[in-house]
Amino acid sequence: IMALSASACGSSKGDRALSGGAIGAGAGALVGAATGGSVVGGAVIGGAAGAATGALTDEDDIDLDD
Repeated sequence: IMALSASACGSSKGDRALSGGAIGAGAGALVGAATGGSVVGGAVIGGAAGAATGALTDEDDIDLDD
């Protein structure tokens, strides 16, 4: 679910990678804090996953009810 929402922010691959990375980092930090794990580690992993998802998602794959 997080990957889909992260990939939907932006019209270019670069925009989606940046916004996906930011959303993923925030979510990863929250999960790290909630589970007693590393906040920084969660942010790094979440940010990398979000950025990769955004960069690999094609604009045609996203349905924003357009």
